[in-house]
Amino acid sequence: MAARRARPVTMVVFVLPSSLRRWVSGRSEVKVFAVAADTDASPTLGSALDTLRRTHPLLEERLRDDYGRIRRHISMFVSGENALGLGGLDCALPPGAEVYVMPSLG
Repeated sequence: MAARRARPVTMVVFVLPSSLRRWVSGRSEVKVFAVAADTDASPTLGSALDTLRRTHPLLEERLRDDYGRIRRHISMFVSGENALGLGGLDCALPPGAEVYVMPSLG
């Protein structure tokens, strides 16, 4: 019997603005694991937010709307680039990714 390969997992750090810290006991960072959908995929921003929903639901509901999309008034930056330009929720996360959450400008 062939051994099953594990799905890739990475630790993700969400760096939060002060306006969202009250939902996580005042912390400036929240760490979660992002798990890839299958063995050949990379963990994504969407999978990190799915974990955040389970660990910090009050925060996650302020980041995504009822349809699971990133709220219009929120921007997320992965490796210094706006996640929307990297594929939005499908943006692949590098190992040890830091996701900066910011209120959108304008």
